[in-house]
Amino acid sequence: MAKIAVIGTGYVGSVSGACLADFGNHVICVDTDNEKIEALKKGIIPIYEPGLDAVVARNIACGRLSFSTDIAFAAKESDIIFIAVSTPPADDGSADLAYVETAARQIGSLIEKYTVIVNKSTVPVGTARKVISWVSDEITKRGLSTEFDVVSNPEFLREGTAVYDSTHPDRVVIGSESERARNIMKDVYRSLYLNETPYIETNLESAEMIKYASNAFLAVKITFINEISNLCEKTGADIRAVAKAMGKDGRIGSKFLHPGPGYGGSCFPKDTRAIAKIGRNNDEILHIVEAAIEANENQKLRAAKKIESVLGSLSGKTIALLGLSFKPNTDDMRESPAITICEYLANRGAHLRLYDPAAMKSAQWRLKALEKSAYYAVDEYDAANSADALVIVTEWNQFRNLDLYKVKELLASPYFFDLRNIYKKQEAVAGGLKYFGIGNSDK
Repeated sequence: MAKIAVIGTGYVGSVSGACLADFGNHVICVDTDNEKIEALKKGIIPIYEPGLDAVVARNIACGRLSFSTDIAFAAKESDIIFIAVSTPPADDGSADLAYVETAARQIGSLIEKYTVIVNKSTVPVGTARKVISWVSDEITKRGLSTEFDVVSNPEFLREGTAVYDSTHPDRVVIGSESERARNIMKDVYRSLYLNETPYIETNLESAEMIKYASNAFLAVKITFINEISNLCEKTGADIRAVAKAMGKDGRIGSKFLHPGPGYGGSCFPKDTRAIAKIGRNNDEILHIVEAAIEANENQKLRAAKKIESVLGSLSGKTIALLGLSFKPNTDDMRESPAITICEYLANRGAHLRLYDPAAMKSAQWRLKALEKSAYYAVDEYDAANSADALVIVTEWNQFRNLDLYKVKELLASPYFFDLRNIYKKQEAVAGGLKYFGIGNSDK
């Protein structure tokens, strides 16, 4: 049983810590936020992530998972320390490493025996070398020569399916130049190895690049299909047929070929900007990534303008929006297309009726500037009541089977904007609605 400390109990830290304990390791999750730690001790999860509460409860009960604000105790008790702190974007798009540096220096000031230090946070290429330097500085200040190794072990978690992604990953990336550290990491993930999960063993820089390159590629793929979708609207082609046929090509694949109002969340926007900044810093402009960043922001605005182009003047109009989180099964609204769309509509005089199964609390502070224009509904039908249009922004499962006849009766005007193409036009029209999807002619 490996003895592990995880510094940071945000999204990555809480999910990783709980799942590492579920693999049979002994894990202490550490955070400076005492209120959060006390809640976690009681099994109260600070984030919305399906299934995480059960994993936490199970491993607390088994004695494999604990929570503490005492980093000194956690460092003393552990042989492996994961850094899973936030790396928020700086003003220039680069990742802010202040929390990583603080964690690394704390580790260096505390460890007294050989320790494997694992970068789990998403960090720019070259950060592991900085961590080595920061830890070494603190050890030297103490007049010691304690041995340690740094490993880059990026996460590939999708919000909403993070527990599954942790226990059934496509690959485990281990970036290290120490065979000793690599072998220790293989023991940490031993249960995955027995399940024949592929291990990618590489150097520190490659492991760091793999994370950014993966997210940038997926963001580009989403942006590409969105632009093809826009072209389909102008040419009479149907994006559903186009995307389906493209996805059957083994070289392309069907995942991330679903058009919509743009990507959002905590990873793709931040990571594309960060890798673009890395490119500029190294005099290697990533033209495709830079274009994807710009095109994605345009896509969000395009969705809002599509509504305006159909309804005409938005002043005094009431518009219902279903889905505020950037994707289903999460309450995360960071850079959600819904924010851009709501701001655009409200700034042009529209009244908003908003509903999301999980993100209502988040919406009330992220959209605080719009509070005079927004009503927070109790469900999807309450949102539709007396609205001049209904807009599906996020494809939560419960929005996939609306009673369209009831929606028609509730709406003041029968306009139905399906920004995720979860309905067929003919079924919406049969329900008496004027349907507007993505990537097909509205004529």
